[in-house]
Amino acid sequence: MTAEASQAGPQEDPATDGERPLHIALLTYKGNPFCGGQGVYVRHLSRELARLGHRVEVIGSQPYPVLDEGAEYADRLSLTELPSLDLYRSPDPFRTPQRDEYRDWIDALEVATMWTGGFPEPLTFSLRARRHLRARRGEFDVVHDNQTLGYGLLGDVGAPLVTTIHHPITVDRQLELDAAENWQQRWGKRRWYAFTRMQKRVARRLPSVLTVSGTSRAEIVDHLGVRDDRIHVVHIGADTDLFSPDPSVPAVPGRIVTTSSADVPLKGLVFLVEALAKVRTEHPAAHLVVVGKRPTEGPVAQAMERYGLEGAVEFVKGISDAELVDLVRSAEVACVPSLYEGFSLPAAEAMATGTPLVATTGGAIPEVAGRDGETCLAVPPGDPGALAAGLSRLLGDPELRVRLGRAGRERVLRHFTWARAAEGTVARYREAITGSPVPERRAADKPTAVDEAVDAAVDAAVEELAAPHPESRATC
Repeated sequence: MTAEASQAGPQEDPATDGERPLHIALLTYKGNPFCGGQGVYVRHLSRELARLGHRVEVIGSQPYPVLDEGAEYADRLSLTELPSLDLYRSPDPFRTPQRDEYRDWIDALEVATMWTGGFPEPLTFSLRARRHLRARRGEFDVVHDNQTLGYGLLGDVGAPLVTTIHHPITVDRQLELDAAENWQQRWGKRRWYAFTRMQKRVARRLPSVLTVSGTSRAEIVDHLGVRDDRIHVVHIGADTDLFSPDPSVPAVPGRIVTTSSADVPLKGLVFLVEALAKVRTEHPAAHLVVVGKRPTEGPVAQAMERYGLEGAVEFVKGISDAELVDLVRSAEVACVPSLYEGFSLPAAEAMATGTPLVATTGGAIPEVAGRDGETCLAVPPGDPGALAAGLSRLLGDPELRVRLGRAGRERVLRHFTWARAAEGTVARYREAITGSPVPERRAADKPTAVDEAVDAAVDAAVEELAAPHPESRATC
């Protein structure tokens, strides 16, 4: 049944905004919330959209999204698995698939890209999603892409398209290149991030872009060349029911907690480790708990060894939501040492628990954390001395910790909740569905010959292989 036909059929109860409830396809090429912020976004946004009365079908690849279950919206929230070859799975990342695993030319493309040092998932997921959505034309009112930005999502995907760009991955790419120690590492990073060229081309041709902060909006304009009037800021937030204060959880003296991918330069963990060494000269009980994987080599591991911090830094991974919340509650200080963030969910979540925060001013973090001395202590990014000073100040001042913790919680409740995020997102869906006119393209926005060739090739290939047969499986 088409969306138009559904409007003419039996009437559904209206959504909370008084309008007809929407059927939403929410796409995510990597949706597990334990793999990063994009998975957290899908999990919480899908739940809140369903609570507003809409039907949400999350369409994702491995590692598959984890959706919240709730009796009040169980019939409105579902997951459709769109499997890849899962080439980066644990415990055998960068694996070579067996011959019988290949299903079609997209699988062959995925493997070939990995073999040549590239990251194929944004492109190959977009091609699979295109095929899936076209086969179900008319079932959805809107398609919402969570930063895939692949060629497959250009053109007709069966419903109006809205795209979230959390921040341009070109920022990550540049920070990785800056941290590379030799030409081999630089070459490898350039090849791995080659997909960002595709994302830039796709982003400039999108009719409606959502992003999570004013800083990300400016970066999308500068880095990706998207027109400013096509970008809408919809702040995301914390699950303030889960991340909440609990006086029954005792604070552990000297505990500092952070969430970080250990050796991703953007997260700035190495500067926090260096700061910890300075802090411990004044506060010997100071210790750091990192929610993330322990590094076995690289800058963070080297810094821990250099400063003799092996027993003062603990890494935890794979913990439950309840365990994570209690860990944050147990800290005397939470810290976000990132060089750049497009939003910073860890900052919002720590503040929601009432845990006082030390955070850098990298990217959009000040939009979330607020003013220095009012809702957090703010320090420049990449400055271990400033981090150490902020941490020492909070560890030594219980009254300041209480004041900042309360003010931080109040700020999150006012501005950064998932319910608010869902309401703002639905407003943009409705604008896309009504077909509000998109401004004329600038010359720079017009598709290039390369773009047109890719579009034509994708159209032809997907039409030909929309229903691949076993006898036509690719071999490699």
